[in-house]
Order: sequence, then structure tokens, then C-alpha cells
Amino acid sequence: MSLAHLLLRQARLDPGRAMVFHGSAVHASAGQWAARSAGFAQRLRAAGLAPGERIVLFMRNHPRYLELLWGAWWAGLVVVPVNAKLHPREVEWIVADAQARWAFVTHDVAPAPLAGIEHQIDIESADADALLAPASDFEAVPVTERGPDDTAWLFYTSGTTGRPKGVMITQRNLMTMGLAYFADVDAVARDDAIVYAAPMSHGVGLYAVPHLMAGARHVVPASGGVDAAELFALGAALGPLSTFAAPTIVKRLVDHAEQAGLTPDDAARSFKTIVYGGAPMYLADIQRALKLMGPRFVQIYGQGETPMVATALARYHLADAAHPRHLDRLASVGVAQTPVRMRIADAAGRELPTGEIGEVLVQGDSVMAGYWRNPEATAAAIRDGWLYTGDVGCLDGHGFLTLKDRSKDLIISGGSNIYPREVEEVLLTAPGVAEAAVVGAPDAEWGEVVVAFVVPASGAALTDEELDVHCLAQLARFKRPKRYEFVAELPKNNYGKVLKTALRERLTPPA
Repeated sequence: MSLAHLLLRQARLDPGRAMVFHGSAVHASAGQWAARSAGFAQRLRAAGLAPGERIVLFMRNHPRYLELLWGAWWAGLVVVPVNAKLHPREVEWIVADAQARWAFVTHDVAPAPLAGIEHQIDIESADADALLAPASDFEAVPVTERGPDDTAWLFYTSGTTGRPKGVMITQRNLMTMGLAYFADVDAVARDDAIVYAAPMSHGVGLYAVPHLMAGARHVVPASGGVDAAELFALGAALGPLSTFAAPTIVKRLVDHAEQAGLTPDDAARSFKTIVYGGAPMYLADIQRALKLMGPRFVQIYGQGETPMVATALARYHLADAAHPRHLDRLASVGVAQTPVRMRIADAAGRELPTGEIGEVLVQGDSVMAGYWRNPEATAAAIRDGWLYTGDVGCLDGHGFLTLKDRSKDLIISGGSNIYPREVEEVLLTAPGVAEAAVVGAPDAEWGEVVVAFVVPASGAALTDEELDVHCLAQLARFKRPKRYEFVAELPKNNYGKVLKTALRERLTPPA
């Protein structure tokens, strides 16, 4: 089993078919994509990279991302996708933990060499051109076969200790995710197109799998990111687009539609399907989105450990305003997707009755093999075949899951995960900081923003600007606090544990 066979199949079916676009321009046909990926695989093998070894992709969205990804799988390698917003120090920790030898980057994201990497290749360089030169006959380059339980995608997600954990996503996991898309999220036709506006290192990049399965087209915006006007124009030029987006991106698209005076029919000419997830979507925001853009939306709930597969809230559920529980369903994250079972459990792992609140557990072929080089964390997360998600919610009598809270202190800002302890550890190294505690504050645009409560050391006079400089030297920009609250002391219980609930209660909107 290899995901590379998905590309080989499409290239055999119709090698001249335009498949990859950069903006509205054709970047590669199916045959060119396969030939470049096959040539890349051939050269990686010749360089001594063996099946199962890891390569890092640390880059902005780029059409070559797809060629690198499928070429790595063609060679039997494991891809380590890294968020382009991470600080180089954070990436170097991932490189060391993954024991990766090669990295493929864009100069804007990684202008300097990463420590621990044998070969770092700028994908817009002559070296990259040579590595991605097409094989003369992609059929003549054999796909390195892998087992269904072999890792294909090593995704680093933050842990409660503040250090990321490598989630081992297998060939079977991604095949399951791809097929679940058709069963539970959306039907895909060959003339459809998925646009990669959100980071390809995350959810939208995974959705390349089902869209390649269906022979659909793949579009990377010329900007490489989220520009609402550009995306509406691309959809109008190439045909309605599908995409995955965090709620903050959905809000930008809806804002543009409103400001441009677009009708739902206008939106339908640019977008077929917008799958949203990765962060809470406020009820008022999805109602507004449906009103301004029509039934374009599907919600999914998943996490890195069961990528894109846990629940789905179908477009017909979102659009069924006549249903007596419509508002409840809009506030939910839908029902279990076809390949998984779900239950709500108490602290001892016992299943709870319908309507009771507890931890969300998931079981199925989408669930990770475990955490890379971390058997203790794996044993804590997967027990008796069930993934303990760390999320808290309840199921109604029809199987709709409503998330109530997170058992961990995870902050989700703009679809990116931020763990407070990681930020706190950096703050505590700043001169003049005695104590620090970080929480998430609700934010209409980002879902949540990071707020730091800081106790200055005796005699210290701290400023927001000084702490910002300190954090930016060690953390990705999106993780730094958006607000600093200077306090004389932190609220604590009798055991000395900081009461973050009390801190959240103190939060007020900034002036």
C-alpha cells in the first residue's frame, strides 16, 4: 500500500490533464506531476535516503509542495510537515526529534540553515529544479511499497508539557481519511478544484488525498495565502473551489462577500464547498455565513491524532432551518464520521449515558499509530483501542456531539494550537518576571487570543514592548501574547496551583 499509487493511477488515466495550478496558470498536468515526483523519488533513493526515513517540509504554500509530498511517498519516505509560522528554534527541535536528514524550504520561511539538517534545499533554487526534473518514464520508476501501518505523515502537535509530540499518521489513516471525505463531507467530481489558502502543512494539505483520489484539480493561490478577493476571483476563473478553513478564514471570506455586495448566487460561482473546523465557530458567525454565502458549508471535528476524522456536520444539517433543533445542531460539531465509533466517558473510561458530559473518545482506522518515540504518551492517549481526545462534550439522542470545553488548557487561535505552558516557560526567562500564567480570551476574529498575566519581580518595571521582544526571539509570532496583564499575584488554590478559571473571569475586552 502506498499513497503514491493514487498519483500513478491518475497519471495513467489521463497524463495530459491539467491537475496543478499556480493561481489560474497551469503548473503541471497529471503526467508532469507524476514524472516530477517519480524523478524526485529516484534521486532521493540514489542519495541514500532509505524507506521510512524522514524529510521536513518547512515552506509557504507552493505548487511544488504536492510534487515533494508524493515524491517522498513514491520513495517510501515519511513527510514531516512543519507550520511555516514556527520559529526556527522550534523547527530545529522537531528536526532533532524526528531525526530528519533533509529539509525542503522556501527562503522567506527559512533564510538561514537549520541546525541538524544534512541537506537543506530551497525549492525555488537550481538544486530543487534538478531534484524535481521529470523522470523520462514515470512508469519505469517503481513505487516503494509500504505496509498499511507504516507512517506516511509525522505531524507535530503541541503537548501539555509544552513540547510538541510527533503524531504517527499511517498509510491506512490517510486512505481512511480520504474515503471518509466522500462518505461524510462532500462528493468530488473530476472538474472540481481544491484551493490551498490555509497552510498545506495542516488540514487543507491532507485534503489533497481525496481530491487526488477523485482526479480533481489542485490550486495554490499566487499569493500563497488567504486573500479573500483573490480567492473569489480564482473561483470565478477556474470554476467553484472547495477548501478547508479555520473559522477566522471563513469570516474573512464572508466579510468580503458582504463588503463587495455579493449574493449567495455570486458566492456559488466562486465556491462549491467550504469545510470549516480546527477552532470553535460562533453560532452567529455560521448563521451570517449561511445567509450571505448560501449552503456552501460543512463542519468537521478531528485532531492531529485522528486527522480530519471524528465528526461531520453536513451541509443539509446546517441548511435545515425548519428542524426544531436546528440551533442546537448548528452549535454542535455533527455526528460521528463513517469510519469511527465515538463515545463519552468519565474519568475512569466508563461510557456515560446520552446527554451527560465527559471526555470524547474515538475509535477507528483514522486513529494514529501513536506518538513518535514517546510510548508513555501513546499509552496515555490510546487505551483499549480508544483515543482519549482530551476534549469534553456530550452526545444527544441522535448522535450529535456538542463540545463543552477542553480538559487541557489548549488555546486555538486562528486554527493554530497554542499550549499555555510553552508561552509561560518563555515568559519566565524574561528579566524582571517573577511569575506568569497564560490563558485564552474569546476573540471574534481569531476564536481566541493569548493573554498573559505577569507578576513583576520586586522593583522591576515591565512593559508590553519588552516582553514582546523577548517572546518573539524564542516563539513563533502567532504564539506570543496579544495582551499582557500585570498583576501583584496570581490566584492559587491550597496546593499552589494557579487558578486559571479565576484568571479567565478577570478578562475584559481591551479598551
